Amino acid sequence: MKRFVYADSASTTKMNENAIKAMIPFLSCNFSNASSLYRSGREARKALEQSREKIAKILGASLPSEIFFTSGGSEADNWAIRGACNMLIKQNKKHIISSAFEHHAVLHTLQALEKEGYSVTYLDVYKEGIVRPEDVENAIREDTALVTIMYSNNEIGTIQPIEEIGKICRKNKVLFHTDAVGALANVQFDLKNQSIDMLSASAHKVHGPKGVGALYIKKGLNISNLIEGGAQERNRRAGTENVAGIVGFSVALEETHKNLSEKNKKLSALRDRLIKGISKIEKVVLNGHPTERLPGNVNVSFEGIEGESLLLRLDSEGICASSGSACTSGSLEPSHVLLAIGLSHEVAHGSLRLTLDENNTEEDVDHILNRLPGVVFELRNMSPLWEKIKCKA
Repeated sequence: MKRFVYADSASTTKMNENAIKAMIPFLSCNFSNASSLYRSGREARKALEQSREKIAKILGASLPSEIFFTSGGSEADNWAIRGACNMLIKQNKKHIISSAFEHHAVLHTLQALEKEGYSVTYLDVYKEGIVRPEDVENAIREDTALVTIMYSNNEIGTIQPIEEIGKICRKNKVLFHTDAVGALANVQFDLKNQSIDMLSASAHKVHGPKGVGALYIKKGLNISNLIEGGAQERNRRAGTENVAGIVGFSVALEETHKNLSEKNKKLSALRDRLIKGISKIEKVVLNGHPTERLPGNVNVSFEGIEGESLLLRLDSEGICASSGSACTSGSLEPSHVLLAIGLSHEVAHGSLRLTLDENNTEEDVDHILNRLPGVVFELRNMSPLWEKIKCKA
């Protein structure tokens, strides 16, 4: 029987069994609307609020009321950015600071705002894929409304100096939002002390269900609503709450954060072993910082091959991987993340992202290292581009 290795946890994760069990009652016997006044509705409301409390505690928020449930990370990003800008436009603040390699949920929102008259400064992330705090400080202007920098990059896994950036924003009285969707499974948060005003999260990156996310909004920050139409989420996010999904989210996050340091230590060892093995292949480059990255993230580029061909061949070997963000997998353009760190179009096209979680084993790493070199060799032998590269060497 062919071995199956799932190495694409940055795209989505397998649901936690305890999260599934916790969801079932709210999909079957207690399916009531949490806004209903009868007993089953009150029970649904109780489960929803208990989940809010659990998530707030894990994230280190000051109050459960700082957590607002959304349909996912993309909605949370849109809400944070547009809500902050709509609130501060009355003060004539129409400048936003971000980075060149944010998730498209952030970048596309910023591009839409630019068409509406806002100006955006996209900070360089340099070769190692890390935003420099001094660049953030130097970019702040009198009309700066918001700084939005992702906690960790979703493709190359680099972890940003979030606390330093947050302190700079706090000192300059500028709102700070971070997209923490990719970091949620591996980072210990302490939101009350991290100078973060808003944080986006998503359940399906921590072994929870798809279609559920959250936005942390610091107490006292009254950003405008993104979705109108009902009194849910304390009149700030309309739409009938997905009680089952929210319960699943809270249980999955709790399970993921149990023994987190031990899990991260194991993952870092697997990651480093994978990087060491892959680095033996000719003409390969590790993308991003060698150590300041998520414990399960390996992103490499191979000269002389196409990423899509590589993924298909790996799939035939029982290995699930990606070439970048799953949200842009249909695009023929090279990753904007890899271009932002200085890779050429040709090299960026040959990228491979392998992302592991606590379910992966040493045997999984062995299988990847046993199959990947042969696949790369095979594809290069069929590539006219590889012939040119060899001739230049």
